[in-house]
Amino acid sequence: MTSQRTRERLIQRLYEEGVSNAKVLEAIRRTPRHLFVDEALAHRAYEDTALPIGHNQTISQPFMVAHMSELLLEAGPLDKVLEIGTGSGYQTAILAQLVERVFSVERIKVLQDRAKERLVELNLRNVVFRWGDGCEGWPALAPYNGIIVTAVASEVPQALLDQLAPGGRMVIPVGPAGETQQLMLIVREEHGFSRRVLGAVRFVPLLNGPLA
Repeated sequence: MTSQRTRERLIQRLYEEGVSNAKVLEAIRRTPRHLFVDEALAHRAYEDTALPIGHNQTISQPFMVAHMSELLLEAGPLDKVLEIGTGSGYQTAILAQLVERVFSVERIKVLQDRAKERLVELNLRNVVFRWGDGCEGWPALAPYNGIIVTAVASEVPQALLDQLAPGGRMVIPVGPAGETQQLMLIVREEHGFSRRVLGAVRFVPLLNGPLA
């Protein structure tokens, strides 16, 4: 179930669902998603579905990873991206192949430690990790040309808006936890922020405070 043919079927499905960015599709083709899930779930790694990774977290559906990455890159290449929610490290690994530098924040230390090991194993070395509260972002290294949030916020955290560079893009799910939420694209314009609602999604909640 981890064969190249199985991966190609996933790529074909993503393409049919509307993912057209060739670099995004190639990054997903190259990335062994089975390394990012428990061995017992490896046979489902190339299904287009979210899977549990422990600690009430999930590895996102491949379509959502591809879609959010594509939206982030829609206006051209990015050199500095902040990721809120390292999780399994799968989205991080995809981003690392698409942008110059990734700065990834995760509140659950054990998840981030595992993600670090996987990225080293894949020789992806343009990622810097921070264990902390994702709602706060990473102000010391701001501003960022792109911000991607992989958990749902009840409203867009002001700290993340403040850390977005002029012309920068943020992809974030917004809405109540456990109910239908909206994926949003926010762009920092000259005189404020433009917001575009992209459709209904379901994500785990963005929670405050680090967890060892």
